[in-house]
Amino acid sequence: MILLGGLKDAAVKNWGMVVITLAVVALLLALAFVAERVLKKDEAGGSFKVRKLAMVAMFSAISAVLMLFEFPIPFIAPGFYKIDLSEVPVIIGAFALGPVAGIVIEFVKILLNLFINGTSSAFVGEFGNFVVGAAFVIPASILYFAKKTKKRAIMGLVAGVITTTVIGCLVNAFVLLPFYGAAFGGIDKIIAAGTAVNPAVNSVFVFCLIIVAPFNIIKFSIVSVITVLIYHKISYLLKMGK
Repeated sequence: MILLGGLKDAAVKNWGMVVITLAVVALLLALAFVAERVLKKDEAGGSFKVRKLAMVAMFSAISAVLMLFEFPIPFIAPGFYKIDLSEVPVIIGAFALGPVAGIVIEFVKILLNLFINGTSSAFVGEFGNFVVGAAFVIPASILYFAKKTKKRAIMGLVAGVITTTVIGCLVNAFVLLPFYGAAFGGIDKIIAAGTAVNPAVNSVFVFCLIIVAPFNIIKFSIVSVITVLIYHKISYLLKMGK
């Protein structure tokens, strides 16, 4: 109850960020919905809808649990950048159920993590996590959903890594780094943390170019490799009961 009260107070205090996040979620859901309709992959059966809802809940829960286990890569990025594998269930769910389901799983994962850990960033960190994750899921799942082959899956994952790397740099440069700089003593401290890892870091732009970009490339490449290795093996289980 204390955590829920804290979340409510944070949401009231930072209602602007909450509204922006919900607007972005709605926009991305609309984009994914249009993509599914264009690809004519909309599944209308009532029993499928119940099964799909159950699978979305399952993938969201697994993803939220995996989000709790994170580790740094100190030779690439400062310690406050940590890798987790929570995007693996998200992209598997998106491959199995479609782009809309992928966005829903991504969003529910963030909500579950908020209920578990609360927020220490006035929802800014959660916003960044969602947008970066969605930037990976949307292109990957759309390309795969258009033609479900291993080659298309790999093409989609590569496109997702590229997209999320670009979006991740933009989100860090214009949202995350300015916020954390203001909250923890100035942007110079953030840049100094990057300089300690790579002496070439001397500005926000360079920080994003040689810290954030490689970090996201490594993180989402790991997610992509794991997905390729396990999706085919478990896909028949996901299709059971269709």
